[in-house]
Amino acid sequence: MVLEVVMDLMQPHLMASIVNDGVMRGNLGHIGMTSIWMLVAAILGTVGGMGCTYYAIRASVGFGTDLRNALFRQVQTFSFRELDRFPGGTLVTRLTNDVMQVQMLIQIFLRMLIRSSFLFFGSIVMALLISPKLSIVFAVTLPLMFLLLYLLLSRSIPMYRNLQGKLDRVNSVLQENLTGIRVVKAFVRATFERSRFKKANEDNYELGLKAARLLAVNNPAMTLLLNASVVCILWIGGAQSWEGALEIGSLAAFITYVIQTMNAMVSLGNTLVNISRAKASSDRVNELLEAPVSMEESPVENHHTTPAPGRVEFRNVSFGYEEGGEEPVLKDIGFAIEPGQTVGILGSTGAGKSTLVNLIPRLYDPTEGAVLVNGVDVRDIPLEELRGQVGIVLQQAILFSGTIRDNIRYGKPDASQEEVEAAARAAEAHDFIAAFPEGYDTVIGQRGVTLSGGQKQRISIARALLTDPAVLILDDSTSAVDLRTEARIRSALKARMAGCTCFIIAQRISSVAEADRILVLEDGRIVASGSHEELMASSDIYRDICESQLGLEEASHV
Repeated sequence: MVLEVVMDLMQPHLMASIVNDGVMRGNLGHIGMTSIWMLVAAILGTVGGMGCTYYAIRASVGFGTDLRNALFRQVQTFSFRELDRFPGGTLVTRLTNDVMQVQMLIQIFLRMLIRSSFLFFGSIVMALLISPKLSIVFAVTLPLMFLLLYLLLSRSIPMYRNLQGKLDRVNSVLQENLTGIRVVKAFVRATFERSRFKKANEDNYELGLKAARLLAVNNPAMTLLLNASVVCILWIGGAQSWEGALEIGSLAAFITYVIQTMNAMVSLGNTLVNISRAKASSDRVNELLEAPVSMEESPVENHHTTPAPGRVEFRNVSFGYEEGGEEPVLKDIGFAIEPGQTVGILGSTGAGKSTLVNLIPRLYDPTEGAVLVNGVDVRDIPLEELRGQVGIVLQQAILFSGTIRDNIRYGKPDASQEEVEAAARAAEAHDFIAAFPEGYDTVIGQRGVTLSGGQKQRISIARALLTDPAVLILDDSTSAVDLRTEARIRSALKARMAGCTCFIIAQRISSVAEADRILVLEDGRIVASGSHEELMASSDIYRDICESQLGLEEASHV
């Protein structure tokens, strides 16, 4: 960059020498030699510029790559609480568009901002050396330019911050629509979705247009000041040249330096405009990088195991999604489950069933109280070790693009084919997988769109079983399979997972009737606990659930 700028600054000086010492004195030899030097300077400047451009692009692309990696690593450390704060749409925007804005800024900074700064100050120095008196023009035009830039930036930075928020909304609507496109088509809501996307898109367009109009003032205003400066210099410098106080070549060189100064200022202005947009993006990127992680990783030395693998205990646990805010979702939950027991969890929608089991593998941390696994507070167990002991099948079966085998082996990548098939058999998935032409090598689409709901649930169960966990959590994971298949899955689980503590969240009484213990939740509290027989005898709520599903006569014989 220094080489390029120095060569650019040399060109007007050499040109003035050609005019003053060559043309005005009729010295052709001097003209020829100086022209050669100008050509050498141009070539050196081009080499410097090409090298600077190459390394600026290399550095900015590398910076963007590193930044995306850092953001992705940060997101992987988030608990569910942070993921609730940053929805998927805004995460996608921050990892793509916002990073690209900052990456472009780095490239512009390394290439244009530094070059323009060097050229700006270098041209002023060279102009002062030629004519200090003419340089008074800078004292008038430069403050005006700086004032214009300040006014533009002070208004554009907040505008671009809002613009990125509008882009968040566009991405969120787009993501929701693409994720739920089948529901949209099933309910003939394409027109509504189009209008919703159009509204978000037009809001983004209107604010973007407003910002563009504001920044469109920059170049014409800068050009006006540049041309006015040149006119003043020609007027004053022409008089000095006429009086013999300033040579014509020096006047031409001075004008060139002024133009270089003003062009550098215009370039700085354009760069600062880009900075105003990147500033909004960098704030959003920093917000993500600096987001406090509510879930601290426990060091290994704090973990003291006990000889009771699979024991789970809740001690006066309360939990709210907003700390110190809304009413807690769970209130004063307390129970202990011994190793090898099966626990059924029932309750109405919103009672806190999924939230309760999410506390066991530390997807959330309790607001009050403690959750213990194997006699140790889960906050004192390293996350990798804790989640290695807990297998969980979430309420929504999430699969990844790739083969069925890869999805089952997701939690244990080095599992053998025999282990994969054994887990699939236990989850009643082997038969339908084997029926595919490619078997376990069948490639499924993103989120498993090529499979039915029941097939996705069974693959998810097989994925959890393959890790051979001490604690297994099934969060309404058989809701999409028929009763006969569900009974076979329960029977296979009982045989395969003997000694494993199992939590089953279900809507159907038949799914939990054989559990060692059944917890009934209502409004975030345990209102009944016991076996099926005990609850039928002692809990009106449980009997009501049972009778509503099975009928009075059948419920009494379950």
